[in-house]
Amino acid sequence: MQRSVLLHRLVLFRSLLDLPVYHKLSLLLADDGTDTARFTDYYTEFVAELYYYTDNLSEYIRKTVYESDNLHIRLVAEKKPVSPHIASALEEELRILEQISCITPGDITPPNTGFLPQWNTTEIDLVRGYAEHAANIHQVGYGIYAAHHMFIVKDDHILPLRYPDPQALADLYGYEAEREKVIANTLALLEGKPAVNVLLYGDAGTGKSSTVKAIVNEYSSKGLRLIEVKKSQLESIPSVIEELASNPLKFILFIDDLSFSEGDGDFTALKAILEGSAAARTKNIVIYATSNRRHLVRVTFSSRAGDDIHVNETLEETISLSARFGLVITFQKPDRDAYLAIVSSLAKEHGLTIPQDVLFKGAEMHALRSSGRTPRAAKHYIELLAANTIQ
Repeated sequence: MQRSVLLHRLVLFRSLLDLPVYHKLSLLLADDGTDTARFTDYYTEFVAELYYYTDNLSEYIRKTVYESDNLHIRLVAEKKPVSPHIASALEEELRILEQISCITPGDITPPNTGFLPQWNTTEIDLVRGYAEHAANIHQVGYGIYAAHHMFIVKDDHILPLRYPDPQALADLYGYEAEREKVIANTLALLEGKPAVNVLLYGDAGTGKSSTVKAIVNEYSSKGLRLIEVKKSQLESIPSVIEELASNPLKFILFIDDLSFSEGDGDFTALKAILEGSAAARTKNIVIYATSNRRHLVRVTFSSRAGDDIHVNETLEETISLSARFGLVITFQKPDRDAYLAIVSSLAKEHGLTIPQDVLFKGAEMHALRSSGRTPRAAKHYIELLAANTIQ
């Protein structure tokens, strides 16, 4: 059977044909090579697409097969039975893709074509490899959740962040006790134990957002994913939760810099979610939010003296939103010793050999010019020193 026909026999993995590499490979394999110019165009267009990702066809096929969102992998993820017909189709299609992955330039290039760029191939066992992948679906995921680990919500669609913040736990200094509480709750989520929604509250620049992102980077290989939801998108959270509820991975819905003004309609949306609507009761999703406001809502003197006959009850409901988080962790500005300890650790990390008294004096002056003693101020100061921007 011609190789070009093999690709078109795909059913479970049919969506792969929409990818440019597969589409151009299909055109190339269907060409008989009698028209050298046409063949050369098909050939170079295919290689150009492949080179965008890799120069190894086998590895590209393996990666895209493992990341495929198809009926079989969804059944496995939802722990539903796989019919004999689907199991048979799966094995046959994996054999087809394995055969395609072994194609070398020499297998298809007519003689006397002249120089053409080459690609590599590797012997792979897609049937066994895919079975192992499916067995670890709760850690590796499928579809976009296999290819990426941080996402945003845009127009009610979950989209991957192609260049996520690479913040690592090892690069964060100070706040170890606070960070350990967040890590413990996250590990409980990953282990299928009860986990709660978390509010990270405190001064700006203390590393609240960095903590969440670093934790996701640290445990993404264990099946942890982050979806950032903006405050204006809170009403989308129920639909996001519904989409993710049957996914075998674990998700943090991350709301950064959360705060409300009085009468803000988004307040009610978040309150309903935190109070545990039917859509929110899933074991694979938690909400992590950061805020500079302890009670999340800006309360004015006029609201305290308002004309509501039950003003105390109204005020209490407004300022108690934070209590609906299962865990509230405070990140306060460090004192002088803690701040300088962070400065010292960062200086060591960057290989700076500045006398300590000079380093600390400059750090204190930088804090005065910035927003005070914070990990962010320490980081900026050390980066400026490392870049020789300041003396």
